[in-house]
Amino acid sequence: MARIVMKFGGTSVADIARIRNVARHVKREVDAGHEVAVVVSAMAGKTNELVGWTREASPMHDAREYDAVVASGEQVTAGLLAITLQNMGVHARSWQGWQIPIKTDNAHGAARILDIDGAFLIKRFGEGQVAVIAGFQGIGPDNRIATLGRGGSDTSAVAIAAAVKADRCDIYTDVDGVYTTDPRIEPKARRLGKISFEEMLEMASLGAKVLQVRSVELAMVHRVRTFVRSSFDDPDAPGMGDLLNPPGTLICDEEEIVEQQVVTGIAYAKDEAQISLRRVGDRPGVAAGIFGPLAEANINVDMIVQNISEDGKFTDMTFTVPSGDVDKALAVLDRLKAEVGYDVVQSEAGMSKVSVIGIGMRSHAGVAATAFKALAEKAINIRAITTSEIKISILIDGPYTELAVRTLHSVYGLDKQ
Repeated sequence: MARIVMKFGGTSVADIARIRNVARHVKREVDAGHEVAVVVSAMAGKTNELVGWTREASPMHDAREYDAVVASGEQVTAGLLAITLQNMGVHARSWQGWQIPIKTDNAHGAARILDIDGAFLIKRFGEGQVAVIAGFQGIGPDNRIATLGRGGSDTSAVAIAAAVKADRCDIYTDVDGVYTTDPRIEPKARRLGKISFEEMLEMASLGAKVLQVRSVELAMVHRVRTFVRSSFDDPDAPGMGDLLNPPGTLICDEEEIVEQQVVTGIAYAKDEAQISLRRVGDRPGVAAGIFGPLAEANINVDMIVQNISEDGKFTDMTFTVPSGDVDKALAVLDRLKAEVGYDVVQSEAGMSKVSVIGIGMRSHAGVAATAFKALAEKAINIRAITTSEIKISILIDGPYTELAVRTLHSVYGLDKQ
């Protein structure tokens, strides 16, 4: 017998027929004798509808009331799944985040989980009950419902798995695992059997949409073995109930991966914009004077490149931001011009960031050179480069994104078994 947390995303619970299919997955684990808790998202499209209604009611709305509205989608799904499970003879009960309780900070709309007392759910296990929990939500210090940001149900599930010391956390979605790259771009992309927490964190933060970044961070910190699985697989197919290695991709400690590839995957993020400040005075504190105000404006700055002039008096500073934040960033920089002392600011949207990721890069030389040579042979110009121990990110012109992804996927042999 094992303790399992199962999470189902919006497409998995999009209608009653799919909720019945989800219930079959849950019943399979219950019939195998496991202790099961389930975390659900809102039905596909429902959160967007609720957000739209909130903005229609008032563009400048109270964040606390926004959370009260948008959290209702998960509540509906949890109740419907509990009813369906009960109809199948499974002892199930739905619970909202505040009833567990999942305690969060006060950042309504983007709250972070502070604490979950697993005793409540462990008591439910002892009673033979399947707890169906509304994901994406908790309760803040102000005693109000607080939501965790888009994709927050993944974070709810991993946090609950850590709190109850679950043997594993299964994230069911509309794909059957984590792939070497986006199969829509490269048909030869392969599903990975295992991927390390660090690699998955990089993949998620650099454009892969399989899991929310914070959920991977939590899984890594608490060492929660996490499987990415497809809810559209037949719940009763052979191997679906395998306790140790069910179908899908296991996200785990690096030590569990026996054969480590040099490169594990290629991620990409479109809609990046490049901003350059020309002839900035090269003095202590200038970088803080630029990036501090951008951070205060909640603008996520990513790649940063700095070039010093020959005389050492000036520097050119180039960085990237999401395209949607360009106007806001330029407004901040305009206010800083007198203080920072730059000559001109230039911006260009339509960039893409393509990243090569793999824990094997720590011990292998020449990985970056291989990427640069391969892109050069395809006449793809590199605008900026950043590296870490296990990743190389390259900024290129947007129209070359798919060609770059396919080229890098092939040059590192990811299209071969």
